[in-house]
Amino acid sequence: MEEALTLDALSFFKEVREMQKETERRFQETERRFQETERLMKERSAETERLMKQQSQDTDRKFQDTDRKFQDTDRKFQDTDRKFQDTDRKFDKTDILIGRLGNRLGDFVEGMVKPSAVRIFQERGIKVHQVSRGVEAERDKKKIQIDLLVVNDVELVAVECKSSLSIDDVNEHLERLTKVKIFLPQYRDMRVMGAVAAMVIPENVGRYAYKKGLFVLCQKGDSMVILNDDKFKPALW
Repeated sequence: MEEALTLDALSFFKEVREMQKETERRFQETERRFQETERLMKERSAETERLMKQQSQDTDRKFQDTDRKFQDTDRKFQDTDRKFQDTDRKFDKTDILIGRLGNRLGDFVEGMVKPSAVRIFQERGIKVHQVSRGVEAERDKKKIQIDLLVVNDVELVAVECKSSLSIDDVNEHLERLTKVKIFLPQYRDMRVMGAVAAMVIPENVGRYAYKKGLFVLCQKGDSMVILNDDKFKPALW
């Protein structure tokens, strides 16, 4: 009986030890898993932190790149603004030059064409009684302007003056001559003729004006000369 109890007790204690070992093993396994989980969490946390840091750095770089682009754009706008300012200065200089050219053209008309017109047209048998500069007339809200008007009792020569004469200038003056008697009716009974005068007259333009029946006056040195030959017959309007 006692021997049976002893065997049962030994068997019990053996099972208890086995259970303790199993519990300890499971505890160790659980501890190991906790440690592994903690390690993984730390790794993931470190990776997350690294990714966030990397993303932050990337974002910083993108902001820096954007800032550089804005700076580049700002420099381009500044360069463009400087170019516009340079262009404005060039336009200002051009306006000054045009103004000077206008003054020079006025001096050309007053100092050379006007006094030479008397001599030139008298040499062609056209007596000159009056020379008027800058004649303007308006009718029905339309205007006509003649640079130089050379007049006697029966004849009138309307002179268009240019710094450099072009085909278009000649055509415009031909159109203007058709309107002289309309805008200046006091001359309706007179023989109207036309002339062009310029500092520079290309050869083809001079020939064109000649064929259209216009007197062609050109600057030569300090005076004006007439390019029309003795065979020339002026057109009449």
